[in-house]
Amino acid sequence: MDKLSNMSVYIKVVEMGSFTAVANHLESTVGNVSRAVSALENMLDTRLIQRSTRRLSITDAGRRFYERCTKILADLEHAEAEASNAALTPRGTLRVHCVPGLARHLVTGAVLEYREEFPEVTVDLMLSQRMPNLLEDQLDVSILIARTLPDSAYVSQKIGISHCVLVASPEYLQRHAAPLTPEDLNDHQCLLLGTVDYVRDEWQLKSKTGDATFTPKGPSFSVNDMDAMAVAVRAGAGIGLLAGFSAIEDLRSGRLVRVLPEFHTYERNVYAVYTSRQFIDAKITRFIDTLKTRVGAQLTMTAQELIA
Repeated sequence: MDKLSNMSVYIKVVEMGSFTAVANHLESTVGNVSRAVSALENMLDTRLIQRSTRRLSITDAGRRFYERCTKILADLEHAEAEASNAALTPRGTLRVHCVPGLARHLVTGAVLEYREEFPEVTVDLMLSQRMPNLLEDQLDVSILIARTLPDSAYVSQKIGISHCVLVASPEYLQRHAAPLTPEDLNDHQCLLLGTVDYVRDEWQLKSKTGDATFTPKGPSFSVNDMDAMAVAVRAGAGIGLLAGFSAIEDLRSGRLVRVLPEFHTYERNVYAVYTSRQFIDAKITRFIDTLKTRVGAQLTMTAQELIA
C-alpha cells in the first residue's frame, strides 16, 4: 500500500478505534490494516498507536499525525474535485493565439461572446502570423488559416473555410478599366499580399470555368497583413487579394468592388489547434464550440455570398 493509502487507513483506525472494524469497513483484513499502520510507524520512526489485546491507544505523536493526515487528504480530495470539475465548468485563464486578420474580424467577437457565457474565464489573446509552439509558449489554443497543417502531435478541429477575392476601390476602377480576364491584370497596379499561406508573387485563382495562375509584375506595394492590404486597396492604390471575411463589409457598402468576380483563391481551412485529445479542460472545449457556432457560421455565410 502506498503512503496515502496507509494514511487513509490510519485515519479510519483512529476514528473507529478498532483494526477489525476498519477491516470490515474496507472489506480487507485485520493483517492489512495492521501492516498499513506499522508501515507509517516505520517510516516516521515513532509509535502512533499503542496496541493491547483489549484496546488501542493513540499516542500524542499519533494524535498530531492524525490531524495532519486529515488535512492533507482533505486538501487532496479538494484538489481532485477541482481538477475534475475543470473538465465540466470553464474557469481560469485561456491563452489563445490567432492570425491577426481573422482575430480582428471574427475571433475577437467570438471571445467576447464566450466571456459573456463563461465570466469565470479570463482570455489572453495573442496575435501573430506564424504558428507558435503551444507547449513552449504555454498556449491553450491556436487559430490558423492553412491549406493543410504540418504533421505534429497537436490535435486540430476544422472551424470553417476561407477564400480570398480580388478587390479594388471604385475610384481606382474609374481611372482604370476593370480587367475582364486574368491576363488583363498585367495592365494594373497589383498589390501583393505575402503571408504564411499566400505566396507573394503568385496568385492562384480558380473559377467554375477553369483555373488561372497570375504573376504580378513591375513596381507595386507588398504587405504581410490583411488589414494593411485593405487600407491600401480602399485608398485606390490598386487591385489586391483580401480574405472574404476581411472584404465582405466593404463590398456590401460599396467601398470596394469585386474584380474578376468569377475568380477566387483556393479555399483555406480555418483550424483550432490544441495539444491533447485526452483530459481537455472545459474552458478549451467550450471555446472551440463557440468558434464553431460563431466564427464557423460567419465564414459559411461569407463563402455563400461571395463564391457563387
